[in-house]
Amino acid sequence: MAHPHLALVLAALFLLMGCEEQQQQKARPTPTVEVITPEAQTVPNIIELAGRVQAIRIAEVRARVNGIIEERLYEEGTAVEAGDQLFQIDPREMQAMLNAAQARLKRALATARNAAQDVERYRGLVEKQAISQQEFDTALAQLRTARADVELAEAQVQSAELDLEYTRVVAPIDGIAGRAAITVGALVRAADGTLLTRVEQLNPVYVNFSQSSSDLLALRARIAAGDIDLPEDEKFPVELTLENGSVYPHKGYVDFRAMSIDRSTGTVQARAQVPNPDELLLPGMFVQAQVTAGVRPDALIIPQGAVIMKGQGASVMVVGEDRKAISRDIQVGSMREGNWVVLDGLEPGEQVIVSGWQDLRGGTQVQVVQPGASQQKDARGGDQP
Repeated sequence: MAHPHLALVLAALFLLMGCEEQQQQKARPTPTVEVITPEAQTVPNIIELAGRVQAIRIAEVRARVNGIIEERLYEEGTAVEAGDQLFQIDPREMQAMLNAAQARLKRALATARNAAQDVERYRGLVEKQAISQQEFDTALAQLRTARADVELAEAQVQSAELDLEYTRVVAPIDGIAGRAAITVGALVRAADGTLLTRVEQLNPVYVNFSQSSSDLLALRARIAAGDIDLPEDEKFPVELTLENGSVYPHKGYVDFRAMSIDRSTGTVQARAQVPNPDELLLPGMFVQAQVTAGVRPDALIIPQGAVIMKGQGASVMVVGEDRKAISRDIQVGSMREGNWVVLDGLEPGEQVIVSGWQDLRGGTQVQVVQPGASQQKDARGGDQP
């Protein structure tokens, strides 16, 4: 049988522990959190894609006649205009061929004139029956042959003139002339199409990028559901971010979208045309493209600091019934001026905790204040007036 004094001591101890626990619960304050109530608004639907810069036009300058390079007449890496001479090929052989063609033309013209005179003379004789009809027909045939020889000689002169002109190698387009692929004194051949240099037009430029087929299907589904409104002209503006993080000052637009999926990569190719007046964008440069594919008429925007990023995705803490904090998984889209665009998981009018969620667990009861109210409260010295 237990001693009566021991029972009294144990009862007093339990009573004391219960009082301390109640005092601790009363002493623990309710966490104060700042909340916002996002409302639906219209925001651009921005798709971020990686891209590469490509010259809008690339012309390979190749030899069109055989010969020796006499001179390079441009400075490598500088701007040239269409028609500017880049190289000079030794023209002497082409000039000699032109001289020979012109001589053949003169001889053909002389032969044709003689044949025409014979026909006129034979015409009067055949009418007087001084010569036979067969002799007259032969003279007519010789005239036709002579005239055909004139046409052939004229074509040979034109061909020789072109070959002589091709010894002056000119830029076919405006652009930047690259490094010379041959040196002065090198032999070039028309049959091989010897590459001399390249001219690239850099204003404007193309930016090539690709979008996964799954993202494309999701985009089309949102458009069909009315979550995204497209512009009537279906021109999608494009902004670029350079490799150093700076924003490119000129905007472009999407001018090409492939109608098939690349089997090897499972992506759809697209292309944007972007102004490049300062030639800041160079072929092969890596950029981040922000494509504005319509607008979201009922989008929700929340501050970046309210979003909890984990390996499984994004989530926020919202204030539910009885002012209890609840963890909510969301899907975020693009970032706009330090705010996330919420694609799914949040409804308009819900209270989203933007400050004070770090030490909360699901089910914790909280005290709600508007953003900035807690700082004002601390500045006044707590609850003191």
